[in-house]
Amino acid sequence: MAGIIIALLIGIIAGVIQFFLLFKFVVTVTGGKGGVRTLLFGLTQFIFPFAVLIICAFLIGDYLMWVGIGIASALIIGAVIRFVFASKQPAKTDKK
Repeated sequence: MAGIIIALLIGIIAGVIQFFLLFKFVVTVTGGKGGVRTLLFGLTQFIFPFAVLIICAFLIGDYLMWVGIGIASALIIGAVIRFVFASKQPAKTDKK
């Protein structure tokens, strides 16, 4: 039981980090900001979950499913929370 909880916590932490990286990547791309920073966010958010899963596969392979569940849950919950807070803010209109 302790292994499941540890694996789930690792997954949740990795999912929160990946959500942050994905959010920063999307903000920089949609903001029209290109360059090295955007490339680093893109590569890091792509490679990060694979690295976490590979490390966990070697260290706690029996609980790898729980790591994946934690990552997916954190991404989904983070997206929902971000959507709720973004929808409560007034819409920005471009008045010229």
